[in-house]
Order: sequence, then C-alpha cells, then structure tokens
Amino acid sequence: MKRQMFRSIGLMSGTSLDGIDAAIIETDGESVQATGEAITVPYHADLRERLRSILGGNRLELVQPIERDMTIAHADAVERLLARAGLRAAEINLVGFHGQTILHQPQARRTWQIGDGALLASLLRVPVVSDFRSADVAAGGEGAPLLPLYHQALARDLPKPLAVLNLGGVGNVTWIGQDDTLLAFDTGPGVALLDDWVLKQTGQAFDRDGTLTATGRVQASVIDRFLAHPYFDRKPPKTLDRDSFGTLVDNSVSAADGAATLAACTAAAVAAASVHLPSPPLRWLVTGGGRHNLAVLDHLRQRLEAPVETVEAVGWDGDALEAQGFAYLAVRSRLGLPLSVPGTTGVPQPVTGGTLFNPQRSIFGA
Repeated sequence: MKRQMFRSIGLMSGTSLDGIDAAIIETDGESVQATGEAITVPYHADLRERLRSILGGNRLELVQPIERDMTIAHADAVERLLARAGLRAAEINLVGFHGQTILHQPQARRTWQIGDGALLASLLRVPVVSDFRSADVAAGGEGAPLLPLYHQALARDLPKPLAVLNLGGVGNVTWIGQDDTLLAFDTGPGVALLDDWVLKQTGQAFDRDGTLTATGRVQASVIDRFLAHPYFDRKPPKTLDRDSFGTLVDNSVSAADGAATLAACTAAAVAAASVHLPSPPLRWLVTGGGRHNLAVLDHLRQRLEAPVETVEAVGWDGDALEAQGFAYLAVRSRLGLPLSVPGTTGVPQPVTGGTLFNPQRSIFGA
C-alpha cells in the first residue's frame, strides 16, 4: 500500500547559537521524495546573548520570556521560508521544531530543549512536533544524535561503509554499514568552542572560511591534554554537552594560535572516534557549519585515512541537512515510527518520540 506523503518543514537551532535553519522536504517517513527550499535566519545579537545566558539551565526566571521570543523568531523563519518557496501555511502538513538545547545530561536522565510548540502551532496554524529527545532519554538513551535515520535514508544508494560527520557546536558521526547497520555518537567539540574563542578574541561570531585559524600554530601540549580526557575511551553510543570540555586554551596564546589549536582538537577528536567504528569508512562526508572552516577540513584530512569531502559532493545541502532531518523526524513521530535505535543513542530498543501540538486560534486573534 502506498504510504501517505507529507510536506514537512524542519527547524533547527544548534549549540553554536548562530541562528535558525529552516527547510522543506517531502517524505513518507521512510524515503525522502524531494527536498525543497531552505534558509538560515541568524539570531539577532541580543537574542543570541540572552540564549547564551541560560545555557546549562541557569537563571530559570529568564527561561520563559527567552523561550517565547525564540519561538516567535522561529515562526518568523517559517514565514520567510514559505515566502521564498511560494507556499501558503495551509500547504504544509507538519512542522518539526527542535528548539534550543540549553542542557543535555543524559546520564542524569535530563535533556532540555526550550521552545513552545503550542505557541508555534498557533502562530503558524500548522501542526507542530517538538520535544524530540525526552522519550529517548527517559527510556535510557543518550537523546542524541537523532539524525542517523535521516542520513541512512539519504545514503540509500551510496557505497558503504560510509561516515557522515556533522560539525555543529558539538561533533557527531553516523557510521552506516554495508547492511545499513547504524552506529552514531558524539565525537567531541565541533565548532562551538572555536566560535566562542573567535567571538571573545575578535568580536566576530565565527572564523569565516577559517582564515584566522589557518594562520595560527597548533599548541601540541593542549592536544595531548585534550586527548587524555576519559570520554575518548568510552565505547559508543555516547554524547556530550556543549561545554563538556570546559576551557581548552587560555588568553596567553594569540587569537590565531588559539583558533588553530581548537580546530586541531576538533579533528583529533574525530580521529579518536574513528577507532570505535566497526570498519573503516570508504569516505567521510562532512556537514554542518564547521565544514565552511577550510582549516578544520585540512586538519581532518591530515588525521583521517579515508577521503574527506563535504556533503555537497553527493548532492546534499550541508546548511539545510539538520533542519531537513527534523522535518523527517516530525513525520516519523506523527506516524509512530522510531526516531532512535540502539546503535544511535544506546536506547535499549527502538523508540518513537516527539509531542504533537495542533494549532489553536492565534493568541493575537488574527
């Protein structure tokens, strides 16, 4: 029997706090029929700093107003996406709303993504699925990464074994075996620590194209100390919080040397992760904002044995991939299909998740 096809919008705001990715796909929750328009809407600087102030679940009295403003910003991103795509909200079946992670401690059965799904559904007048991670964590999983099933769907016709490396704020890898077996886990810092360093040292939100990073010298002693962290010896599945590694470089080094060292840490973490893969991948496909840092890619190519390419090499959109993934997961949630499996989050058995919010009358009375 032919499965129902959904036109779904996914929304993702990663731990790098750079902004909101929004993307459209058409899917039946298993195959991906088509990918559509995608946009990135940067967070306003004030909202970004307010979000930064509650990372770690701190200052609880501020969470609710920030959550409201962040949700409204996501609604604006959807409206912009619809305008670009020439679509009306009524032509969208579902919205997948990841929200903003401010705390992730799966060992303590805690994960917190702020975002008001009911408010977003009312503003858009479209059903919204949010709270993707809680069910997995409650069932004993790590709550992340959640996109391996989407990677698997996209990679259906690609040679395997294959590694998909997502370099957002935190890095994570999806390994797909020849029989479509999945293993996924966080590798270590992605670019959050690098972005934080660049912001502190230069006032820029990130190192565009890795130009600053490329001019620096790597502090080898920092890499050695970094790789001694017990996380790297733990067997996957395993996950990290954005700030799990704390401060790796101090202000005694130059802006360029600090950036180069943090980029090298990202690549060294991926190389350390590769020893946990069941078999060597034929290639590494890199997605996420970190792939734009050419110096990070150079460090990866120096440390990994297989070819390293961006996902654009196989026709994927690395800026939209995470948002597309949550559009895909929203449909799977709506259909009661698993969002995670033992090899992706360590959950004992496949589990679905997400909470569905149907639109009510707009709070603004429109």
